[in-house]
Amino acid sequence: MKTSRNAKRLTIATVYLILVSLIGWVFYVVLKPKPTCFDGKQNQGEEKIDCGGPCRPCAKEINAQNLEIAEKAFVHGGPQKYDVMAKISNPNDQYGSPEFSYEFILKGSQGNILAKREGKSFILPSETKYLIETNLETEQNPTVLEAVVSNCRWETFFTYKKPQLNIYNKRYNLISSPAGFSEAFGLLVNESEFDFNRVKINVVLRDASGNPLSFNSTEMRTVTSREERDFRLVWPISFPGEVRKVEMEAEADVYDSQNFIKRYLKEGRFQEY
Repeated sequence: MKTSRNAKRLTIATVYLILVSLIGWVFYVVLKPKPTCFDGKQNQGEEKIDCGGPCRPCAKEINAQNLEIAEKAFVHGGPQKYDVMAKISNPNDQYGSPEFSYEFILKGSQGNILAKREGKSFILPSETKYLIETNLETEQNPTVLEAVVSNCRWETFFTYKKPQLNIYNKRYNLISSPAGFSEAFGLLVNESEFDFNRVKINVVLRDASGNPLSFNSTEMRTVTSREERDFRLVWPISFPGEVRKVEMEAEADVYDSQNFIKRYLKEGRFQEY
């Protein structure tokens, strides 16, 4: 009799567990979150996690060539100060970099590090541009300049439009006053459709053989579309050599959305870029 009662209890408990499990399974099926393209899982026929299949296409692997350093130089920039320059080139016609790191290292005759400067910049597809840093301080005379670019983050560009920032009326003059040794002038014309918060201008002075004699840079703020603006850079101290060629370039960071100025429209709203 006792055995029969225990068997009956066991049967009831088993049926109860089966019913509870069944109800739990039904609730799980009903309440289970449906797969999405943002759940951090590879499901619903996705090629990779949250991409491919029914989701956005997966990003293609970028096999970009490294940035090339076409030229580098350093010049005396004042008492115990030196200015450095590197001309870099992007050999990729579809890949640009919204950010990469660079470092200038001045070394002595024994290979010892005298001064160094780090920075970040950007580059467009097939673009060649200057990197300029001024006033690196060292008490010893450097003999070697090393320039290194690294941590290049690539993005694919199928179609892009380089900002039409052109410089006209380039000229260079010596100064016959205590205000400085020489000066360079130019007219910046923003021939693009965009207003920029910041435009950087780099200047490289060369002799008749193309050797770099000195470098300088400046930044212009709030440059609107179709605006024309004069600029001037001053070299406070003399440097050896005769300037026969003045190179100037203007650049605006088109990767940085904050570098575009919002335009106020008549409808009482802002135009976004």
